Amino acid sequence: MADVGELLMSVLSTIRVPKPGDRVHKDECALSFSSPESEGGLYVCMNSFLGLGSQYVDRHHARSGQRAYLHITRTRKAKEDDGNSGSGHPPKKKPTRLAIGIEGGFDVEQEQYEEDVKVVILPDRQEVTSEDLATMPDVVRERVSLSMAGIMAADSVSHTLQVQQWDGEVRQESKHAADLKQLDNGVKIPPSGWRCEVCDLQENIWMNLTDGKVLCGRRYFDGSGGNNHALLHYQETGYPLAVKLGTITPDGAARYSHTVHVTERTMTELEIAVNQRVGEWEVIQESGTTLRPLFGPGLTGMKNLGNSCYLNSVMQVLFTIPDFQSKYVSNIDKIIDEAPSDPTQDFKTQVAKLGYGLLSGDYSKPAPDPGEENGAAEPRGDQIGIAPQMFKALVGRGHPEFSTNRQQDAQEFLLHFINMVERNCRSGSNPSEAFRFLVEERIVCQQSQKAKYTQRVDYIVQLPVPMDQATNTEELQEAERRREEGDSSAPTVRAQIPFTACMAALSEPEILTDFWSSAVQGKTTATKTTRFASFPDHLVIQIKKFTFGLDWVPKKLDVSIDVPDTLDLSGLRATGQQPGEELLPEVAPPPLMTPDVEVKGILGSHGNEEDDSLYSPLLSPVLDDSTVSQLCEMGFPLEACRKAVYYTGNTGIDAAMNWIMSHMDDPDFSAPLVLPGCSSGPGTTPTESLSEEHLATIVSMGFSRDQATKALRATSNVLDRAVDWIFSHLDDLESMDVSEGGRSAAESEGGRDPPPGPRVRDGPGKYELFAFISHMGTSTMCGHYVAHIKKDQQWVIFNDQKVCASEKPPKDLGYLYFYRRVAE
Repeated sequence: MADVGELLMSVLSTIRVPKPGDRVHKDECALSFSSPESEGGLYVCMNSFLGLGSQYVDRHHARSGQRAYLHITRTRKAKEDDGNSGSGHPPKKKPTRLAIGIEGGFDVEQEQYEEDVKVVILPDRQEVTSEDLATMPDVVRERVSLSMAGIMAADSVSHTLQVQQWDGEVRQESKHAADLKQLDNGVKIPPSGWRCEVCDLQENIWMNLTDGKVLCGRRYFDGSGGNNHALLHYQETGYPLAVKLGTITPDGAARYSHTVHVTERTMTELEIAVNQRVGEWEVIQESGTTLRPLFGPGLTGMKNLGNSCYLNSVMQVLFTIPDFQSKYVSNIDKIIDEAPSDPTQDFKTQVAKLGYGLLSGDYSKPAPDPGEENGAAEPRGDQIGIAPQMFKALVGRGHPEFSTNRQQDAQEFLLHFINMVERNCRSGSNPSEAFRFLVEERIVCQQSQKAKYTQRVDYIVQLPVPMDQATNTEELQEAERRREEGDSSAPTVRAQIPFTACMAALSEPEILTDFWSSAVQGKTTATKTTRFASFPDHLVIQIKKFTFGLDWVPKKLDVSIDVPDTLDLSGLRATGQQPGEELLPEVAPPPLMTPDVEVKGILGSHGNEEDDSLYSPLLSPVLDDSTVSQLCEMGFPLEACRKAVYYTGNTGIDAAMNWIMSHMDDPDFSAPLVLPGCSSGPGTTPTESLSEEHLATIVSMGFSRDQATKALRATSNVLDRAVDWIFSHLDDLESMDVSEGGRSAAESEGGRDPPPGPRVRDGPGKYELFAFISHMGTSTMCGHYVAHIKKDQQWVIFNDQKVCASEKPPKDLGYLYFYRRVAE
């Protein structure tokens, strides 16, 4: 023992006791998915508290010089039969709450483990147990024991990221609810047959909780919905709270009124029913058949961390693409060797760790059945799989949605991750280029017949769903009629939409009724046609299933679309300016000023009382604060709301909402309002204060330094916004008078070619389907995602930890479709 004691004494100064705020990684290796349950256990550095698998601890010792590690191993306990049922598993209660891990919600089974802990001294891996410590000097025993106890008692980083409880019924309480005033005016609400008291509308009816007024809701952006009478009543009276009639039961609304009895189910009951129903869920998950589990390289399941199926599905597909495999997995040894001292916070390291975990096959093994000893049972569909906790924490850090444990939109996460790849690929290959393509928009003024061409970068094709093109209209109408008559046996009929109809809706010209034409110097009608200026190596198509209901609640269109296995988009190739076609003059529209505001400049060193025109364009617009506030309360970003009010000339909530609905997909939707005549919005950043790191990032994406400078100055030196800005202003950038190599355009006899834009790959527009992601549920805020991927001509379903051969891939019910170019 003297030798071990001397060893501990020699490293005692490097052994630390965790303090509040220290990140303790005692459940997961920083460089792999090894854990205390893995073969070889987990080694926790007793100085940095990083967790290392057995295969990486020697490398960490060699790089860091640390020698003392806490070795943790866990062995799963067999579950005991509590005698409540013949099978040893008591019957589960039917869930009554849309929740996980709390009373009334869905059950979460917790595994039980036996744990073994000891200190290991490298490089010879000499072990020191708690019994050994008892015989050592006090100074050694106390320091090492405190460190061991501190590490074991600390909440691990992965533990704090896991979902222990989730309650889908918790809603943010209105600030008006606590002191809500209710008038004793004798108003009685009938149990049915509600009508708006102003216009007799019978749909989208709301009851004010103060005076009992029954009025219609907001007008939808397409003119349907209500007539805004509930909103107008609030503006007149100030009575703030209302409830939609049709979503209340006596229990659910007891705190408001015992007089209301509605036969429709509550929203919670509807969500629970959706989570248990047969139909979409059964078909997409292929629950009706016994699926054959698959194991091996590229067939690794991913644990659901609590509503993380959107992330699991997207990453499974991305690491099927060669660009991501070669960037992160082929070079994993080099990436790990070059990783910083804290690899848990390094993007490249964590992406490489995830990719290797998915493709290596090391974790694609059957999950042991706790009820069976010695693994005697047949392999189940569940795998040991990997839990992407570090990855999720890193890519979601600072994001208002992806940092939470709420369900998210897989398409939004895909774009978020692509954006992170763009920012982190300053040198070398950039795998996101596989998706990047140029879109050409051609706008023709119908009065002058002159055209304008612009190009923008995109990564996803958003395919509209023309519901009026359904091929089973009669069946849909009959089912709707039976439901309205109260026929509980009415079948659920899904709208059948031809894929060709969706493509026609994408390619047909869009009518712009409020287009400012520089040719006629006024607003007129124009048509906008969108075409591909380039075809990417891999094409992502999003079916625009998600929309807003009459009550502004997001919902999903229940449709079946015959998406083809092969796709030829050659006919959608952009052709550019046509022979003899005249272009619209490059003249900016006049700045908007409200009629009741006197236009005056801001006097300064360049202004005077006689002529202040130099500063007139820089005046901030006067916006209707009440309209901006109403839009923000609906959940839209502040800057988008300001732009909506500005560009609709303060003409009211309806016009502003129309603007928002038609610009929600714009890359700069949430970017600050930039006034005409200004190079940027408030907070313009001078050149000398721009971040060189930000400049280098944008230049590495294929833009010039001058273009990067303009983008950063236009967005207050915020890199994320600058990247979005530069991709949405390609036409402006191409007309910049940018100097190159010290020579200006004026010094070049024939001028020069336009500055280079972002790097895009191009080729034939013929594709084959290789993956699709499907969503089950009523909206992006709830439900579940599953991925189907074609592996060696066999469709495979990736349903979190379940990886099985697909028998009937539901290609007609997908949400995101992934195609790859067919080589000619």
